[in-house]
Amino acid sequence: MEKLLIPDSQRRWDCVSLGEVMLRLDPGEGRIHTSRTFQVWEGGGEYNVARGLRRCFGYKSAIVTALADNPVGRLVEDFVLQGGVDTALIKWVPYDGIGRTVRNGLNFTERGYGVRAAVGCSDRGNTAISQVKKGDFDWESIFGPKNGSRWLHTGGIFAALSDTTAEVAVEAMNAANKYGTPVSYDLNYRPSLWKSIGGQAKAQEVNREIVKKVDVLLGNEEDFSTMLGVKIKGVSEDFNELPLDAYADMLREVAALYPNLKVIASTLRTAHTASNNAWGAIAINEDKIVTVPQRDIDILDRVGGGDSFASGLAYGFLSGADAQTAIEYGVAHGALAMTTPGDTSTASFSEVKKVMKAGTARVDR
Repeated sequence: MEKLLIPDSQRRWDCVSLGEVMLRLDPGEGRIHTSRTFQVWEGGGEYNVARGLRRCFGYKSAIVTALADNPVGRLVEDFVLQGGVDTALIKWVPYDGIGRTVRNGLNFTERGYGVRAAVGCSDRGNTAISQVKKGDFDWESIFGPKNGSRWLHTGGIFAALSDTTAEVAVEAMNAANKYGTPVSYDLNYRPSLWKSIGGQAKAQEVNREIVKKVDVLLGNEEDFSTMLGVKIKGVSEDFNELPLDAYADMLREVAALYPNLKVIASTLRTAHTASNNAWGAIAINEDKIVTVPQRDIDILDRVGGGDSFASGLAYGFLSGADAQTAIEYGVAHGALAMTTPGDTSTASFSEVKKVMKAGTARVDR
């Protein structure tokens, strides 16, 4: 595996993310189908990485997305602005007054508790970002000398939104590759998204081509199996035991299939209950395996934990840390993100460093 090269800090952004930003509606401790009130904020698999890099780690980030220009879209924009993420690259699409041709996505999410698992119910048909096509964004301007970014992040959720979004992802990656910008890609398999556009077979066809343009590949054991056809051996269907040797073999197999990859990382999650998980990670970089062993963590809201892992990992490499330190940043940031409601992290860098040192939860005064 080749070394991951990081551009210098002279570029406009440290990270640009490409993906959908939805309005999340959260019933708190209740259920979607019985709730009368919902708390709202923004969220999206790719966007959450940019926001984590900005708010927790202090790095300049931007989101490339599209929103219908109506009050809901402007509410999403306001949340993005509160997160400190640059909105200059948002494509605003005229609203038809009904949402017949274009609209903004909604994501209803239950956190789950104990034996009751978390539940997501998305309402994202005909969203503005799902309709983008090649040529809609000026990637030459974004990644070229006029602006520039030190990192591009996108993922399998964006690629599955429509028949055209995967083409846009490849277009962005080609421009990033041209200007030496590392590309990270979270496989993030979602059966509901692929169901109407070809299912798992189509997901593998699309993602096997996309991964050829990626530098840093993220996922879990299911993602690697369903998206790339690389199955982990020696793990039961309930994932109660996660043997590190089996994960290491899986990562080595992916590395052999895609020699362009510089880093491959998998989170390690055993869900004892919705409120208590064993959490860790394993990665391969320059042919060396690095791990953060699982430890039990208490969870308030697991959604976005993997995205916060991705932003911590990206921060590690962007800051010049080695691979071991980078995955430690990722695991610590992901663990903290799952202690608060919402998709996005509210953790501070000092909290991340404290968790990395296995700090206690004594009151800070």
